[in-house]
Amino acid sequence: MVAVLLLTLASACLASKLPVVDLGYELHQAISFNNSHGLYNFSNIRYAAPPVGELRFQAPVLPKQNRDHIQNGSVGKICPQAAPLWSTTAEEAFLLSYFYNTSFPLSTNISSYEYKPAKQDPRTTEDCLFLDVIVPKKIFERSKGEAAAFRKNLAPVLVWIYGGGYVGGEKSSSDPTGLIQRSQQGNNDGVVYVALNYRLGAFGWLGGDSITANGTANAALHDQRFALDWVYKNIHLFGGDATRVTVMGESAGAGSILHQITAYGGTRGAAPFQQAIMQSPGWVPVIGEEEQEATLQQFLGILNVSTVEQARKLPSAKLIAANAYQVATKSQWGQFTYGPVVDGSFVPALPGQLLLRGDFDPNLNIMVGHNADEGLAFTSPDSVKSTGLATQMKTLSPNTPKNVSDFVYNVLYPPVYNGSYGYTDSVARTALVISDLIFQCNTDYINRAFYNQTYAYEFSIPPALHGQDVSYTFYDNKTSSSLLGVTNATVALAMQDYFTSFVQHGVPKSHLAPVFRKHGQYAQLMNIGNNSIQATRDLTNNPRCRFWQTAPYYQAT
Repeated sequence: MVAVLLLTLASACLASKLPVVDLGYELHQAISFNNSHGLYNFSNIRYAAPPVGELRFQAPVLPKQNRDHIQNGSVGKICPQAAPLWSTTAEEAFLLSYFYNTSFPLSTNISSYEYKPAKQDPRTTEDCLFLDVIVPKKIFERSKGEAAAFRKNLAPVLVWIYGGGYVGGEKSSSDPTGLIQRSQQGNNDGVVYVALNYRLGAFGWLGGDSITANGTANAALHDQRFALDWVYKNIHLFGGDATRVTVMGESAGAGSILHQITAYGGTRGAAPFQQAIMQSPGWVPVIGEEEQEATLQQFLGILNVSTVEQARKLPSAKLIAANAYQVATKSQWGQFTYGPVVDGSFVPALPGQLLLRGDFDPNLNIMVGHNADEGLAFTSPDSVKSTGLATQMKTLSPNTPKNVSDFVYNVLYPPVYNGSYGYTDSVARTALVISDLIFQCNTDYINRAFYNQTYAYEFSIPPALHGQDVSYTFYDNKTSSSLLGVTNATVALAMQDYFTSFVQHGVPKSHLAPVFRKHGQYAQLMNIGNNSIQATRDLTNNPRCRFWQTAPYYQAT
């Protein structure tokens, strides 16, 4: 009993010594201090008002003032989650059957899978617009010094935007301790790390006429922008330099960053950051309002209402359940139902088209990468058949004109399996199309838009599937026997060197790896393999990507 009392008193004493930051609208205290690494964690800082009630499906607004007591972020917050049945039930089984040349034991018909609502994380809430700031003690304490010295010694900032198919993920899913530690090599004090939540699924990515007339399409992009504006206004209070902000994300996070770079077609001034690291930027392109409206109406139908206004009045639990059900049961193989859509405002056209036109913020320093086999994890088991590519393309882009489809199937990706087109079987053929259309051609668009003055890389450690590089990005001195874990610590450290030096100095470099040169006139990228890291030709610089960039698959109806 005495020991418990002493422990309680010690915890209270420690908490009372943790620093408090005055954000104006609230006072926020660090939740913890990591003695081993010297890091303060300011967790669950509110950056916007709760997006509930009349604010549901709307752009975020400023939080109300709440200075009555000190906040410490002790209650975790994540946005409502969802996952397609194909990804939770059959994806791994199909990949294993493909790798080991065995039969696939499940049906490819999503409707045949049984839907069982997943157990909900207790942190789940619509009131989820929060962010974390993790800062080395030395950097934080400098922010309390003399004004002139304070301004001179502000540290670079790294803002992480998570992936998850635009329907899952949360800010604390990746531990930045290893990455921050790597940024403190030599005479560097490190970086200030920020991770933000944004609304997911139907809560953040509705589109179509009904939402634009009575809400905000792509509300999640507005969430991200709002959080980045918060960083610009407040990060100096933690020792961070608002003029040295690098945004970094993977998959949906990187796709979101590309939408931030092309926001409003570049007509609203500079992006609220100076640098970007995009890892596998991806999304399923959606232009047509009819497709967007159909998804919205499907959601309303599940809710048993007919208008967005009626949906606003429903209990949160009902919307969370409907969102999870729709994404799980209505997402075709390789898709997630939700993601960024062309809305005529924040997204006036597909980012590839905007980059081609020059309608974006060009005054940014860019690092961009893709994995060697981005598409396989999203490839349907139907692809083992000769008609598999056509079947999956029909679900990805239902309105593609026949002449375009014929060109794709017979000229760009013909059924020739001798390796001359980059594949030796029908599954790899379909996977390459998905890789190009949804992921890796986006990196080509970026490189060319920035006149090849980018730093490009390819992650090729087998099997080099989508998302495999994230464990390397956030490596924390633990190797793994798993194919998707870190199997080569030296490579992981070299990658972290490249990332953190880019954040701190604008140029990726590592004493563990070769000089990282810009993409340049010869379309060069850094190939990050298991046995070597070396410069090589960028194979995304090809006619296929130039074809996809103009969105030839879209036909207005």
